[in-house]
Amino acid sequence: MDKNGVDGMAVAEFDFYSDALKRETSFSVCIPNDVTAEQKKQHAKAYSREIKTLYLLHGYGRNHHTWLLNSRITELSIQYNLAVVFPDGENSFYVDRPGAGNEYCRFVGQELVDYTRRMFGLSHKREDSFIGGLSMGGYGALHVGLAYSDTFGKIFALSSALIIHDIQGIPSSHQDAIADYAYYAEKFGNLDQVAASLYNPERQLEKIQAEDGTLPELYVACGTEDFLIEQNRTFALFLESKEIPVTYLESPGIHDWEFWNEYLEPSLKWLMGNN
Repeated sequence: MDKNGVDGMAVAEFDFYSDALKRETSFSVCIPNDVTAEQKKQHAKAYSREIKTLYLLHGYGRNHHTWLLNSRITELSIQYNLAVVFPDGENSFYVDRPGAGNEYCRFVGQELVDYTRRMFGLSHKREDSFIGGLSMGGYGALHVGLAYSDTFGKIFALSSALIIHDIQGIPSSHQDAIADYAYYAEKFGNLDQVAASLYNPERQLEKIQAEDGTLPELYVACGTEDFLIEQNRTFALFLESKEIPVTYLESPGIHDWEFWNEYLEPSLKWLMGNN
């Protein structure tokens, strides 16, 4: 099914039963599986290698259609010979929580990866598997990508909702423009200890380093007028302090699709590297 009318591209939506979520859920996918000889010639370098895969995460209040409706992702998928999978993460922050049906990190980082690799014959190689996202999905890409660092070779995160230090120790009366104490406690557990937990990407990175694991490559970008800019700068400084390599970029922009579309193609170009 070709929803966007892009020649050479299959765009489809699937429902399947998720053990991690204990219910049926949906995801979308675009795969450049019918490109013309002219398209292959135009993008010869990309089609001289096997297809790679990106798991692309949406932000708070959105769903698995969001990237397809608001960006050039389908034509870029063809350009870079890149399969793109769009999970529906609801407002989960892509974290695992106790209780049946609350394992969104496992759903994206393990279950959906295994399912789509089997269904579409995608590469099982770490160097061919990426994860990215924006806002809540930027945080999710970091959290899931680091939780499954043996699966994902690269992570890109745009305007990431790196809010862990902001919600550390908030009172039960807390209310902000996005949510309240009850929501944050439901997603992240004990908010008096959340900064020291593995919900904090900083602690995840330290854990991988302590265990002599292989860190995914990181690309982080945020607009200088974005309400999350200071959180992203703080994260970049943390990475510098730990001598963790990162491509960190800032430019004028707010928390919107103008900025995210500006950085989508550079993000994909960075994912591809010399390929």
